[in-house]
Amino acid sequence: MRSFRLRDPYVNYRHRRPIHALRICAAVAITYLIITLLPIPHGSWALVSTAMVMGNLPHIGGVLDKAKQRLLGTVTGVGWGVLITLIPDPPPGLLLGWLLLGIALATYITFGKRHAYGGLMFTISLLLVAGDGHQDLPLALWRGFDVLLGTCVGLTVTLLLLPQKATDVLRFLMADNLETMARLYQAHTAAAAGVDPSAREALKTTSGLLVKQRGLIDAIHSEGRLRRRDLDSLISLQRRMLSTIELLLESHWNTRSGHERIDAMTGLRETQHSLARVLGSLAYQVRTGQPIQVDGITFDLQRYGDQAQGGRTEDGRLLFSPSGYLWLNRELARLTQTLAEELGKLRRLPSQRLRRRAARHPQIIDKTKGRP
Repeated sequence: MRSFRLRDPYVNYRHRRPIHALRICAAVAITYLIITLLPIPHGSWALVSTAMVMGNLPHIGGVLDKAKQRLLGTVTGVGWGVLITLIPDPPPGLLLGWLLLGIALATYITFGKRHAYGGLMFTISLLLVAGDGHQDLPLALWRGFDVLLGTCVGLTVTLLLLPQKATDVLRFLMADNLETMARLYQAHTAAAAGVDPSAREALKTTSGLLVKQRGLIDAIHSEGRLRRRDLDSLISLQRRMLSTIELLLESHWNTRSGHERIDAMTGLRETQHSLARVLGSLAYQVRTGQPIQVDGITFDLQRYGDQAQGGRTEDGRLLFSPSGYLWLNRELARLTQTLAEELGKLRRLPSQRLRRRAARHPQIIDKTKGRP
């Protein structure tokens, strides 16, 4: 049976909220039909499992990671519970002790780790199987089967119905961040005062997208495309770039002399505008799945060294602020170059799917070059 795929990751990303709602409804409907037509005892647990495994995770990697933990926790929890049901006429207190021992072990092993959900599912499955004190083996097996059925249905629907990869979500979040940083840096070069409210809001939004990228690491790792250390490096570089831009936006001149000295530096604004265009091009290449190719990013401090040093204010004090301002620009250029190099090393980041479809989306535009 041919899967219902919309082979355009960018469309799936832009409409991920209604698509995920559709996906969950379809999965629950399929599970309901299965437990109604067969019929399966205690089928409501299959419905609960379907909704639980999909939850608020609209991408494949997140559901894969959660499904693995749910399956492992369910199988081990049911198995632990079945063991006690096989003992004929257990002595008083043995059942409770066995339950508490299993819960304690699962909690201890998974405490503070990314597999905590698996430990929770172990506990829930164990309590469902033997928590009421009845040694009913068929009931235990049916409950375990229901949980596995719901998990499998949720995973299958996620893979086949309008799938969204966590790797693509990371790509688009990163592109949005780079585009915003390019816009902020470009605006900074023409700003006459401090940070305006819209820039502050953009900084806040960009910082929030970094947090979302961090939350995708486990899901992307489950998809097997990028390594954790590579993802950590990309997110760290973006955070440092954002901090540098924020420092530039917050730069104020205590004296007119320092401001005039910066304005008088020949070619400085052109270099800054060039760096902003590089950031925009990098965003476009990441969003459209292009191989990362940017021109050499340099910010030569020596070029402006003589103009930045030796100046004095009206009251005779030495000017140090121009040197610090230039260093921040150089640091942003260096971080951008490093990010471009790191992205260029990721052979599985470019995407032919996105390159083929980029031209169909009027909203995907390389704003630095004025063309799609």
